[in-house]
Amino acid sequence: MSDRAHPRLPAAGDVVLLNRAASVQFAARPIRFRVIRRDERQTYHGWCWLDGYELDAAGDAVERREVFVQLAGLRRLTPRR
Repeated sequence: MSDRAHPRLPAAGDVVLLNRAASVQFAARPIRFRVIRRDERQTYHGWCWLDGYELDAAGDAVERREVFVQLAGLRRLTPRR
């Protein structure tokens, strides 16, 4: 998200692009994703569970999802706070 070696953890309200770099499940069809929360359960180093909404082209929520992604592969679409 920011620096590939030390990515900033996503927070509620962040909009990120999920594509092949985040997880192979998004290789064919990347999605824009608005984070509701980051799950605190233990995972592999550099990975996390995110709870949020898949967004359509207008930025409206179309489906609530829980996704398992690589932090270094997330691309932030919202400005930094």
